[in-house]
Amino acid sequence: MPPEHPLIHQVDIEAIHGETNIAIPENGLPRVVIVGGGFAGVELVKDLAGANVQIVMFDRHNYHTFQPLLYQVATAGLEPDSIAGPIRKLFKNTKNFHFRFGLVTKIHPETNMIETSIGDLRYDYLVIANGTRTNYFGNQKIASLVFPLKQLHQALDLRSTILQNLEKALLVVDKAEQHALMDIVIVGGGPTGVEVAGALGELKLHVLPRDYPELDFRQMDIHLIDGGDRLLGAMSPEAGKKAQEYLTNRFSVNVWLNTTLSDYDGREVVLSNGRTLLSHTVVWAAGVTGNLIGGLPEETIVPRANRILVDEFNRVKGSQNIFAIGDISCMVTKDFPKGHPQVAPVAMQQGRLLADNLQALLRKKSLKPFKYLDKGSMATVGRNRAVVDLPGKIKMQGWLAWFAWLFVHLLYIIGFRNKLVVLMNWFWNYFTYDRATRLIVRPYVKEKFENLHPDAIR
Repeated sequence: MPPEHPLIHQVDIEAIHGETNIAIPENGLPRVVIVGGGFAGVELVKDLAGANVQIVMFDRHNYHTFQPLLYQVATAGLEPDSIAGPIRKLFKNTKNFHFRFGLVTKIHPETNMIETSIGDLRYDYLVIANGTRTNYFGNQKIASLVFPLKQLHQALDLRSTILQNLEKALLVVDKAEQHALMDIVIVGGGPTGVEVAGALGELKLHVLPRDYPELDFRQMDIHLIDGGDRLLGAMSPEAGKKAQEYLTNRFSVNVWLNTTLSDYDGREVVLSNGRTLLSHTVVWAAGVTGNLIGGLPEETIVPRANRILVDEFNRVKGSQNIFAIGDISCMVTKDFPKGHPQVAPVAMQQGRLLADNLQALLRKKSLKPFKYLDKGSMATVGRNRAVVDLPGKIKMQGWLAWFAWLFVHLLYIIGFRNKLVVLMNWFWNYFTYDRATRLIVRPYVKEKFENLHPDAIR
C-alpha cells in the first residue's frame, strides 16, 4: 500500500518545524479538530464561526485551492494564486480559530487524541475532511511517470513540462521525437480530462503557433483516453456525446473510448487496443481514492474506494464524536448506494449541515439528517462550448451552458480579489485569444526518488 500522505510534504513540514509543540491552549470550550482545508472544511469553519467552540484546522498546505480550475493553471490560463487563498487570511476574524500547518498521521478514538507531524492533540469532536488523492489503480510504474492534477504544484509542474517540451522540440531533428515532445495524452474522460483536452486544444489553435512559429502545430496530437463507451460518464449521454463532438470537430482531439492505458515508459504509450502513441506528457485524470488516516476500525472503511462509512449525520459508523465529510465520506442511501458523488457541492452542503449539527449536539438537541440538493453538473470544452445537466432533466449545450459554467465557477471562488483576477483573466483570454501566464518559473525535473510514493515526487 502507498503511504497515506505524500512523503515529500512530511519532510518539508518536519524541516520547517524541527522540534515542535502544537501550542494550542485549553480554554474550557469544546474543541473541534478539522482535518483538511478543502471545500468541506472551509464551509464547516465558516458556519461554525461565532459558535461557542474552539476550532483547530490541520492541512498540509497553508491555503485552500479551488480545484475545479486547476486545469486552467496547468494550461497557462490563470495564475496559481488566483485560485488559492491562505487559510489564515480566510479566517483571520474568526474567534477561537487556530490553523496548524501539518499532517494528521493517526487517530486514537479510544483516547480522543490525534497524532500529527507537529505533535499530539486532544479533541472533543473530530471532523475528517481531507478529501482524496490520485488513484493509479496499483500501477506504480505508470504513477511515477504521469502527471496528476489534484494539487496546485502539480498544475505548475504540468504547465512547466508542456512549455519545456516545446522548447526542446525546437531543437530536435528526429520527427518521431518531436512528436513525442509535442503530443499530449490525457487518461480519463470525466470533467477534468475533457476540460484539459479543450484547454490544450485552444492553446494549440490560438496561442502556441504565435509563440513557436518554427513548429508546425498541425502535427501536434492531443489524445483523450477513457475506458467507458462515452465521455462524461457521470453526466447524461447527451452531454457526453456533445463534449466529444466539440473536442473532435473544433480541436481535432483524438478520443479513444473503451480503451485503457496498458503501459507507459515515459515516451511510449501502449493502449489496450494495441495502438502505440509517443508522448513525453501523459496527464492522469482517471480517478481518485480516499486519503485515509490510520486508526479507524477496519469495518468503517469502504475498501475499493478507501472512503469512510458514515451515517445520515456524517458520523463515522460506531463513533459518537468522529465525523467525515466531503469526498472522504461514504453515506450509503437508497438514492446513492455507493455514496454521494465526490464533488464540491456535496462537500459544501455537508460542511454547512455538520456545523448546525455540532451546535445542536452542544445544546443537546436532535440532529438533522443530510439530504443532498443536486443542483446539476457541468463541464466546459473551450470557448463558447460547455455542457450542463440540471435537475428535472434540463440540459444545455453551447454558449448558454458556457456562460452558466463561468458564472457558477466565479461564484464559488473564495475571496473578492480572486474573483476579480479570474474574471479579468477570462476577459483577456476571450477577447485576445491569449494566455498571460506562459512562464517557466519553476522548471520541472523528474527527481529519482525510487523509494517514495509517486505523489511525493510532485
